[in-house]
Amino acid sequence: MQGAAHGGGAASASLPALPLTISSPDTRIAFELSLRSENRLAYRITMKGRPVVETSRLGVVIDGVNLGDGVIITGVERARQEERYRTRGVHSAATNRYSAATVMLTHQATDDRYSLEVRVFDDGVAFRYVVPDSRSASAARVPDEGSVFNFPPRSTVWYHDLDGHYEGVHERKDIEDVPEGDWAAPPLTAQLPDGTGYASITEAGLRNYAGMVLQADRRGGFAARLAHAAPASYPYRLRYPALDVRRLEIPASFTGNITTPWRVILAGADLNTLVNSDIISNLSPPPDPAFFPQGLDTQWIKPGRAVWRYLDGGDNTFEGIKDFSDMAGKLGFEYQVVEGIWRKWTDDQLRELVSYSKERRVGILLWVHSRDLHNGDARRALFQRLSGRGIVGVKIDFLDHEAKEVIDLYQAILHDTAEFHLLVDFHGANKPAGESRTWPNEMTREGVYGLEHRAQTWSRHDTTVPFTRYLAGHGDFTPVVFGDRRRETSWPHQIATAAIFTSPLLVYAANPKSLLENPAVDLIKALPSTWDETIVLPGSSIGEVAAFARRQGEEWFIAVLHGPEARTLRVDLRFLGARPYHAMLVRDDPDNPAAERIERAALTRQGSIAITLRPGGGFIGRLIPRRAGAS
Repeated sequence: MQGAAHGGGAASASLPALPLTISSPDTRIAFELSLRSENRLAYRITMKGRPVVETSRLGVVIDGVNLGDGVIITGVERARQEERYRTRGVHSAATNRYSAATVMLTHQATDDRYSLEVRVFDDGVAFRYVVPDSRSASAARVPDEGSVFNFPPRSTVWYHDLDGHYEGVHERKDIEDVPEGDWAAPPLTAQLPDGTGYASITEAGLRNYAGMVLQADRRGGFAARLAHAAPASYPYRLRYPALDVRRLEIPASFTGNITTPWRVILAGADLNTLVNSDIISNLSPPPDPAFFPQGLDTQWIKPGRAVWRYLDGGDNTFEGIKDFSDMAGKLGFEYQVVEGIWRKWTDDQLRELVSYSKERRVGILLWVHSRDLHNGDARRALFQRLSGRGIVGVKIDFLDHEAKEVIDLYQAILHDTAEFHLLVDFHGANKPAGESRTWPNEMTREGVYGLEHRAQTWSRHDTTVPFTRYLAGHGDFTPVVFGDRRRETSWPHQIATAAIFTSPLLVYAANPKSLLENPAVDLIKALPSTWDETIVLPGSSIGEVAAFARRQGEEWFIAVLHGPEARTLRVDLRFLGARPYHAMLVRDDPDNPAAERIERAALTRQGSIAITLRPGGGFIGRLIPRRAGAS
């Protein structure tokens, strides 16, 4: 599928009539570009003629001047693209299909010439700015943001603030009730009025630039901002000197051409469309064959499940970590993530752990503080040493900022780990922006309020993040615990999080002993970390129910996370194949959240499953097609 593209030719530049409209290949979504008073760039996005983003300002700021104010449109080039390629996580085949326009612009006051690139997909819109260097090679310029996203009145939005960086709890607000000045970490998801559907704002292709955040600027509007403008997060202020905090408040300067990341607006009539969108991956470069000769299938790039001794007990000793590898092997899990205790060990102990784990078909990832990686020579020496000792990957922690210098560090880490064949799990991280397409050794990243925290309740949060944070890409929530940390949620709810929270490196929070002793251990062992197909089932509602059907090969898993209100959900099975299925169904125990009821059933696509859910409850089922002739 990689490279199976066609229709990519561009038309010659011409002067457009305004408003300029670029429609998606299926014509449902349209991007309209116009000039408002004083020749200010503006845009509007519609879906089936209804507004997704109301008329809003466009612009990129260079050295304090918004080049979107007072412009002349000098030409337009149009193009179309369609390709399919291998991907991982939500599904295994991605579709990159869009209509595009490159709009040539001249700023009247400064005579700066630049372009606005727009791509309109069947499930959203992306745009970015390219500002060529028209000055001397030594002149530095400072870019900033000038674009706004205005949702329609009566929209409902879900977002969290930046105090915990990307580890926050989403709040649900009517757009009219959003206070001016509120900060929001992308993705910000909206339910549009009048049954129009849903939208979500984030970014893609983030490299050589600062990350984008959002700030409410007036009723209905969220303005794009860069990291220097946002308050530094509490985790960053906690771990780094005040001098570093102040330095990162200074906007980054550039020499040469300036190409912004893509500003992305996902849009769909239903939640299934948003969850299955490939736009963020599509806008990121494919992997470099010099590092990844077989792309995702490069031999050392292997998704899998991991055990982790941190949240749920277990001896934090060398022998205790060896025991975790032993239990990982019994579960059939592929990896163990080891926290900072490894730094107390000798190289001989590292080799012993690697050898012991390898005998059980378990690879080892080691925790590393990001402050130890700023020096390129030291970073490469560490990665070379770990690779030489048989370590398969690193968990890199405490980045907690989106300033350009931190984004540059992400890219340097991904480059150097790729050279030494190391997998990467980023923690204390920002939202993903498609990096894992370019660098498939990035297996997951945190950037989510997960089980490392102690929330008062989980059920509302767990049924929100699949439709907010996870729209940006994989997330290391470290799911599944059976003890008190799960709060009000049930055991089936906890197991179902492992099926719904997408993470090609799926790191379980639970002590593996509790996984092995759980009555549903056979289903837990069978849960994969990547999927061939995902369907968001009817009845799903942000903050109330997240119900997914996910397929790997011929097997289907049905997983439901439930919010704080009791209900019964009926799942129609028409998505199944033609053969009958053997099913293992793990249900809530109505009398005890720290228990589960397991059923065996024969199911067909003509049938359905009734699921009674307790408050904070859940459900998970494994459906295996019956072989021909089997009873």
